[in-house]
Amino acid sequence: MYAAKNGGRCRAVIGKDTRLSSYMLEYSLAAGLTASGADAYILHVTTTPSVSYITRCDGFDCGIMISASHNPYFDNGIKIMNSAGEKLEESAIAQIENYLDGKSGEIPFASGGAIGRTVDYVSGRNRYIGHLISLSTCSYKGLRVGLDAANGSAWQIARSVFDALGAKTFVVGVSPNGTNVNDGVGSTHIERLVELVKSNSLDIGFAFDGDADRCICVDARGEVVTGDEILFICADYLKKRGELSGNKVVCTVLSNGGLIKSLGLRGIECAVCDVGDKNVCDEMSRSGAVLGGERSGHVVFSKYESTGDGLVTAIMIMEALVEQKKTVDLLLKDYKSLPQVTVNVAVEDKVFAAEILLKDAEALSKSLGVRLVVRPSGTEDVVRIMAEGENYENCLAACAKLREKLNG
Repeated sequence: MYAAKNGGRCRAVIGKDTRLSSYMLEYSLAAGLTASGADAYILHVTTTPSVSYITRCDGFDCGIMISASHNPYFDNGIKIMNSAGEKLEESAIAQIENYLDGKSGEIPFASGGAIGRTVDYVSGRNRYIGHLISLSTCSYKGLRVGLDAANGSAWQIARSVFDALGAKTFVVGVSPNGTNVNDGVGSTHIERLVELVKSNSLDIGFAFDGDADRCICVDARGEVVTGDEILFICADYLKKRGELSGNKVVCTVLSNGGLIKSLGLRGIECAVCDVGDKNVCDEMSRSGAVLGGERSGHVVFSKYESTGDGLVTAIMIMEALVEQKKTVDLLLKDYKSLPQVTVNVAVEDKVFAAEILLKDAEALSKSLGVRLVVRPSGTEDVVRIMAEGENYENCLAACAKLREKLNG
C-alpha cells in the first residue's frame, strides 16, 4: 500500500512495549513486512510517541507500535501511523480490514533481491531521547522528581531524560518482567506515585502508562493533577509566553466543565471534541490550536509532536514550574473544578448498552441538573458513564441509576 504510493520500497519502523506478547508480535510483523518486500526497522522497547517522532523525522513510510497502552499485560494491540507520525487514515484502515476479512485477495510475497531487510534501529530511540532533552530551556537541578514508568515503555527513557536535565529522580515501575505492565503502577494506579512523593518529600511526580503517551501528575502535597489541570497549567504558561495560537485549546466532552470556565477567565477559549486522542489532534488541526488533550492525561503539543507524549507533557510542566518559580498548587490557584463522577460498567455488547442508556441519561440530566456522557470504551468491554454538576450527590445518583439500568 505505501510502497505503491511512494513508488519504491516501503520502510516501516517498529516499536514495542514490555508485554510478553510484544516480542512475539514484533518478530511476526518484521517477518510479514520483509516477506512482502518492505524494510523493517526495529526500535525495540520504546514509547508510542517515539515511534511517531522517528517515523516523521526520519522519513519512514509508516510507523508501528505494539502496545495495549494502559491495559493489563494479557491485552495487546497494534497502532499504525502514517508518514506524518499521525494515526492512520480511515481509508487505509479500511484497506487493512478488507485484507484481514479476506475481501481483497492475497498479497504476493517478494522473492530474490526484492525481499526486505530487518534493521536494528536503536539509534532512533536514542535520537528521540536527545529530542526530549533539547526541549528544556531550564535546569532542574535542586528539584526532587518522582517518576512512575508503569513497568512499561518509559522504564529506561524517563529517568535518563530527567537525570540529564539535572533533577534528583526517585522511581517506581521500572522493573518490567513481561507480566507486570500497569500492574498497580502507572497513570491508572496513581496511588503508588502519591506514596512515593509523600514518603520522600518530593517537589513533583509524574506517572506514565504502558506506552507513555499519557501523563498524570502529583504535586508536592500528594494531590493528583489530572489532564484537565495539566491543560490549564500549560495553556496559561503558553499564553504568557505568547505561544498559544489564537488563545485556544482543545479538550473533550469528558473534560471537567471547570476547565472551560477557568480558562475562559484567563481569556482562553476551549474547543470541545469527542473522546479520543485522534479526535483531539483532528480538532487541533482544524482550529489551529497548538495545545489539546484529555482528562486521562493524553496531552498534545503540536509544536513538538503529532501525537500525545507523556514525557513531553512532563517536561512542559517542569518548564512552567521552573520558569515561573511556582509550585503546582500555586499554578492551579485559580483553577476551580466541578464535581464529577465516572463509573465503568462491564457489559457484553458495549455499543448496544450505551445506546439504550441515552434516553434515560437525557431525562436524568434534566431532573438532577447534571451533565451526563455515556459512551462505549474504545479498548474494553465496558460502558463509561460520566456525570458532572454543581452537586456531587446528584452526580452519584445519576451514575447509580444508569448503572442499575444496565445491571437490572
